[in-house]
Amino acid sequence: MILYALRCDGGHEFEAWFRDAATFDRQAEAGVVRCPVCESARVGKAIMAPRLGRHHGARDVSGPTDQGPGAAGDAPASDAAAAAGPGPDAAPHTAHGQTPTATPEAMAEAVRTLRSFVERSCEDVGDRFAEEARRIHYGESDSRGIRGQATSEEAESLRDEGIEFGFVPWVRRTNA
Repeated sequence: MILYALRCDGGHEFEAWFRDAATFDRQAEAGVVRCPVCESARVGKAIMAPRLGRHHGARDVSGPTDQGPGAAGDAPASDAAAAAGPGPDAAPHTAHGQTPTATPEAMAEAVRTLRSFVERSCEDVGDRFAEEARRIHYGESDSRGIRGQATSEEAESLRDEGIEFGFVPWVRRTNA
């Protein structure tokens, strides 16, 4: 996985993870990578300082983390990947090396923007998600963006088959 600092043509800076450089290039060219603020598809790499993670023997001095309700183990299958995150050494940083601070309202708005994008650009296959993902993966159906639901068992099976997919944390469309 590789973390890129990105900038849209509107000047908004944000970060995103990609499997590799080729994946970013392919998704950016296809217009899949969009600014979470203005939804512009004109996105490019921003200047980024190298991020040095702590070495394997370093102690974690941040103290215990909250493992109460909402921890990855308690999350429903559709939210598990989002709850687990990429790990402690993969915390996002701005292009200036600072850890970004986001209010809960800003985070919810970013997820609403993502939801809107997914709803506009992906076919809803409902509980047939695993079946349709397999059909696309094995060339039995046209390649396209799909969205839907999968059980934990179905998600694990898709991973075992090497079928790539992601979980999207779903939030209400409004704060009401």
